[in-house]
Amino acid sequence: MLGITRKLRVWAFTSPVDMRKGFDGLFGIVQSRLKRNPLEGDAFLFVSRNRKLAKVLLWDGTGLCIWAKRMERGRFAKLWGVAQQEEIELTGAELAAFLDGWKKVGKTRLSIEEFRLSGLTKVDVNASISSC
Repeated sequence: MLGITRKLRVWAFTSPVDMRKGFDGLFGIVQSRLKRNPLEGDAFLFVSRNRKLAKVLLWDGTGLCIWAKRMERGRFAKLWGVAQQEEIELTGAELAAFLDGWKKVGKTRLSIEEFRLSGLTKVDVNASISSC
């Protein structure tokens, strides 16, 4: 089971990948091409050239996991040619949508940006709550 949370950072590799690659091959792509550490808890999405197979490489805290899905009908969204970079950052919701076959993933943001309070301190928040 692939645990997708809002805090999960997902990096989609924007070139087709030989899906015969396993743990070591995908680990190598993350380190050499994406310049990221696969052991930091981020998820990495890879797609085959024909877009029928996708794999997600994920460190779960105790070991590397590979989650794979093969489309029986249709194809996954085409991630290459969309951006001039080697990776696209997706949210957990966008990864779930991608794996469900949505075609807009990677082309436009499907999730709202994470909400962050800016300029408020703990005292300010308490003061604003007590003044209500």
